[in-house]
Amino acid sequence: MSRKTWDTLIQNATVFDGSGDKPREMDIAIKRGKIAAMGMFLPRSMADEVIDATGKWVTPGLLDIHTHLDLEVDLEPGLPEVVRHGTTTVLVGNCSLGTAFGSQRVGDQDPIVDCFTRVENIPKSVLRKAAEAVTWDSTGEYMDHFDDMPLGPNIGIFIPHSMLRIEVMGLEASISREPTEAELVRMESLLDTAMDQGYLGMSTDGLPFHYLANSPHTDKRIPTQFASFGELKRLLRVVRNRNRVWQTTPIIENRAKAFLYFALTSGRLFGKTLKTSALSVMEFVLAPKVHRGFLGFAALMNSKLFKGNMHFQALGTNFRVWSDGIVSPLFEELDSTAELIAKEYDDVEGRMALLNDPAWVERFRSDWLHGRVGKGLAGLKTKLGMPDNLVPRELRMMIFDGAPVSEWEGESLQDVYNRVQRYQRGQSDQARSDAEREAFDRFPRTMADDADFMLALLREYDKGFRFWVDIGNQGKRATLDFLLHKNAMPGFNDSGAHITNMAFFDSNLSSLKLAYNQSMETVATMVKRLTSEPAAFFGLEDVGKLELGAQADLVIIDPEALANWDDNENRILAYRELFEHNQMLSRSDGVVTHTFINGEQVWCDGAVTEALGSKPLGRALRAA
Repeated sequence: MSRKTWDTLIQNATVFDGSGDKPREMDIAIKRGKIAAMGMFLPRSMADEVIDATGKWVTPGLLDIHTHLDLEVDLEPGLPEVVRHGTTTVLVGNCSLGTAFGSQRVGDQDPIVDCFTRVENIPKSVLRKAAEAVTWDSTGEYMDHFDDMPLGPNIGIFIPHSMLRIEVMGLEASISREPTEAELVRMESLLDTAMDQGYLGMSTDGLPFHYLANSPHTDKRIPTQFASFGELKRLLRVVRNRNRVWQTTPIIENRAKAFLYFALTSGRLFGKTLKTSALSVMEFVLAPKVHRGFLGFAALMNSKLFKGNMHFQALGTNFRVWSDGIVSPLFEELDSTAELIAKEYDDVEGRMALLNDPAWVERFRSDWLHGRVGKGLAGLKTKLGMPDNLVPRELRMMIFDGAPVSEWEGESLQDVYNRVQRYQRGQSDQARSDAEREAFDRFPRTMADDADFMLALLREYDKGFRFWVDIGNQGKRATLDFLLHKNAMPGFNDSGAHITNMAFFDSNLSSLKLAYNQSMETVATMVKRLTSEPAAFFGLEDVGKLELGAQADLVIIDPEALANWDDNENRILAYRELFEHNQMLSRSDGVVTHTFINGEQVWCDGAVTEALGSKPLGRALRAA
């Protein structure tokens, strides 16, 4: 047993304490999981281990306020893909989905699989593994089970509204009828009990392309979307009275309705302010000015007139989404492609039947070309930056990253389509190899437009081609402005979801890089926005700050490596044993040199340590 005063001494660091104040050069000493001393010239002889952080930054552990790690944490509690990026606290139970009520399996109903599969684009095989790890059946047992777990990052939890409805009404009733008065009272009671247990609040969802995945309900949306305004008002009164948080997404089908629901934040209208964290603010490629409406509405609600407290979560990088064929969250937005995605992941025959069904093809062509060709209101709205659909369908925006023909890798689908057309007109030199020539020969000569080209790709390769497209924050032109906006908060990283389509584990670091490009003062502000500010908003004590006696969750960052790092060039698709499946992962090795949780090093010199996942480090955070 150590006889030294401190376990670890970090010397000569540039310290951002999370307050937003300018950084100071100092040393930090850690003892028994707490910050034991801070100052200049702390003696090396008093510490078991000394880390020289000359030229490095030290910040509080970063918070990820929007994740779907609910499933992974019970399979691999250390969450190694999180801590390598300097994140030490994660929030789960977002978007009305979670596992707080247990597996909720009844007969052949499997709500976790049914709700998560298409909303978060997680294969059923992965979800079934996660559901098998569930050993609890109440919110109290769920919160308590973290106490005996070798948890890596701290975890804060929302009550997921879809699961609350299922718990009280059953899955079938939750998507087919209104709750009875007795059921509403029961929901209020369960939610009130959960607030006693320390849950952060409640999450709901309003996005129109969030569907169930199991038959016979593949044409139904998740349960939260069947709730009336009156139901939400009653449940959120429980959250409001406890000064907890409502996490939600907008009802984008109807902006007037969305703003009506968002008005629930108002203390003037509803007696007491409701803290509201909503998705999301970014510069959408097809609707570059829509963020003005959301931020303007938040400013109105947060004014003295309405006495609200809401922000929109801002992604710290460009919103880049990968697709396996057409299987991705983007194409759930179109009715025809949602039908295709609703087929089981391995149901190639079912997808081919649709792709060759003339009625479906007609629907697909209508969806694909809607607002893009011809005259009419839809085209005018698109030109004005108010399109009916936000999913890009321009082949020039889609870049092969996992192409079925090697020559196509890194090219846009438009590049390939153009060459196919020239090849079919007799320019044989457009085929650069035998493989490409064979591929070109398999394309039909009856393709009238890019809709036919996409159909041809899907029929030939199914999910066997990957491409990415930037949906928002293209070029990151306005991203820093959003991250710093007073009516926004860095978040919307979706870590743990969309496992083959997105990878934003590193979004916090990208936010810091954007700040660093501007000034050190901006870095100090950004550190606050990633640490103490969200901790205060979500009611989390003892995280997000560096001060004497605080839990020693902290990160050491190499600013030179940060400046030279490109997040877009460091996302990979890799096989992960945990899931027995491929996953999109982020890599920022060298940027974060050390991550500490509760005084223990969990990431050091490019690798996780033995401490991670072998003993309890983080904890379930109970809202203050």
